[in-house]
Amino acid sequence: AGAPSFGPTAQLDFELELGFILGGRENPLGSRLSVGTAEQRVFGCVLVNDWSARDIQSWEYVPLGPFGAKNFHTTISPWVVPLAALEPARCAPPPAVADGSTGGDGPLPYLRMEPAQLARSAFSIELEVSLSRPEWQGELVVCRGNTRTLYWSVAQQLAHHAVTGCNLRPGDLIATGTISGPALESAGCLLERTWRGEWPLTMPDGSERTFLRDGDTVTMRGVVALPGCARRIGFGECVGTVLPVV
Repeated sequence: AGAPSFGPTAQLDFELELGFILGGRENPLGSRLSVGTAEQRVFGCVLVNDWSARDIQSWEYVPLGPFGAKNFHTTISPWVVPLAALEPARCAPPPAVADGSTGGDGPLPYLRMEPAQLARSAFSIELEVSLSRPEWQGELVVCRGNTRTLYWSVAQQLAHHAVTGCNLRPGDLIATGTISGPALESAGCLLERTWRGEWPLTMPDGSERTFLRDGDTVTMRGVVALPGCARRIGFGECVGTVLPVV
């Protein structure tokens, strides 16, 4: 690799995530959250775009991990959907090490859920990410996925976050990390969708994308289909447009 240089990122990416807005009473500094009750701290959910500069991220990974590649911007959807409204979307998680069903010892004791809780610990929220530009006719959908593919539940994530005694306050935002499914089309970021730039996506104007360009608009959508009802629960659009460097 060549010597590092200072300048704007050339590999801007989106990350499709689900965010949880916390409520309830703050746990005192130095105390933990039980995985059995941690979800009671969640007020509601939003869609999250955790914008990422992949070239800067890869440089920062050694030796300390990403920082400037992640801390410059975050976009969330316009309103918070209360967790109670998502009860119809509850479902079982996929078989994974998170529940010990694929072998091994499963999670550490502080992350183990009772079977009844585990069976309803995931949410089925249909997700979509599209790219658009003013000169295009319409938009191009580059990702279709579902939150039910998440490896760890929100209860497990919160319990792990607080296991070292971190106090979680009302209004804190905790995001899941990139939501990607088993199919390439369900990859929740361009890094995975283009396989680190090896498989470019063709845009409506014939141009190709491996990462985002100035003028690109990223729109994320999430909906819950209600059983036996034509209505759906939406999150509003999580939208952001890439502007030129000032």
